[in-house]
Amino acid sequence: MGLRKILTDKDPALHKVCRPVDSFDWRLHKLLDDMRETLIDANGVGLAAPQVGILRRVVLVDNGQEILELVNPELVETDGEQVGAEGCLSVPGRYGLVKRPNHARVRAQDRDGNWFEAEGEGLTARCFCHELDHLDGILYTQVMDRFLTDEELEADD
Repeated sequence: MGLRKILTDKDPALHKVCRPVDSFDWRLHKLLDDMRETLIDANGVGLAAPQVGILRRVVLVDNGQEILELVNPELVETDGEQVGAEGCLSVPGRYGLVKRPNHARVRAQDRDGNWFEAEGEGLTARCFCHELDHLDGILYTQVMDRFLTDEELEADD
């Protein structure tokens, strides 16, 4: 396993649509393992493959109980609404006000190609939507209402 460099928002790779994964082999397993280590090291809650320079449909989401590995994920259901602060490992030190569903369910494959569904509310739903946006070349800065000020961020602490 190894740490991967997290690209920042100026990198063109973050603005491209990712290709589906079709080989569930040792390369994918290494990518997932490296992404897990990178996510933990960065103290994040989600990480998408394009953030480490790999244009494949792969994301990790920490739902508070485990780190979910989602290969070829798709949103299958959303409902409710939440508006709140959102950040990104690829946009360090900045947070924006973003509207997302309060509940989301995704369908994805695991590292061996088996299909499953996962769902979450609140931060997990926000994370599902945020990370899946990355797979389509969309950063939260493109869907936010505005950046939050330092004063607003300090008031939330």
